[in-house]
Amino acid sequence: MSRSRAAGLVLGYAADRLLGDPARWHPVAGFGRATAALEQRLYADRRGNGAAFTSVAVGAAALGGVLVERRTADHPARHVLATAVTTWAVLGGRSLGREATAVGDHVLAGDLDAARHRVRSLVGRDPRALDADQLARAVVESVAENTSDAVVAPLWWGAVAGVPGLVGYRAVNTLDAMVGHRSDRYRRFGWASARLDDVANLVPARLAAALATVASPLVGGRPSAAWRAWREDAPGHPSPNAGAVEAAFAGALGVRLGGVNHYEGVMDERVRLGDGTPPAPADVPRSVRLASAVGAGALVVAAAVTLRPRR
Repeated sequence: MSRSRAAGLVLGYAADRLLGDPARWHPVAGFGRATAALEQRLYADRRGNGAAFTSVAVGAAALGGVLVERRTADHPARHVLATAVTTWAVLGGRSLGREATAVGDHVLAGDLDAARHRVRSLVGRDPRALDADQLARAVVESVAENTSDAVVAPLWWGAVAGVPGLVGYRAVNTLDAMVGHRSDRYRRFGWASARLDDVANLVPARLAAALATVASPLVGGRPSAAWRAWREDAPGHPSPNAGAVEAAFAGALGVRLGGVNHYEGVMDERVRLGDGTPPAPADVPRSVRLASAVGAGALVVAAAVTLRPRR
């Protein structure tokens, strides 16, 4: 089954790079609608209710993955197909690169209104007052964090746990996006989802940071700068995982990330990551190239983990 799992991961990754997200009937969107309905039934401003919500939603997704894995385990061709389709459904590398490139193109063309509108698909911060360089920073930070969340982490969990790992991780990450932020509504209810996402990304985020460090020469950077930013600057970031990836990307690209962000009228000042100048619009395509290299490296690691000899 290790060979069919590895083959499925490779084919699913290739499908994402060639096709992007499914245009219709995206299973992640369907999961989001189902969990939104579940939230309406279980919501209360308590951590216990949030933990129950997280357990039911993630457990149901993982159980579905277990059933698929068991049904196809004795049929290599079916197992390859099931793993490939699931991998394609949960990855988001092509779509991330497309959105980042579109924002960067609008900025380079001087159409900041179009860029501000498009960047909403990448970040949650208020884009209305962002100038060209601030838009570039928002995109580079999103590319870094989401390369880990939407490419490296699914491949890692797919290698470790197959189809259940793929769908279980995507469920965890989707719940974090839905209820894991610190708004008044979700500060307690979303606590379990946010902490589970932190745990699920501990290894993948550091793998993404390591791959960005190794790949830095491909975008004109130095591994030593990426390593220094990761080691020295990441601990000051409020996220234990996003900080590692964003710092490594900053060092690899030779830019400085972090600074003041605005979320629904609330100012949030983040630690500075990296020693360079703030990103310029021309750094957006460099970040996309770096993300592509990190994704390809993650696929190699995932295949190696899947095919490792077992005692």
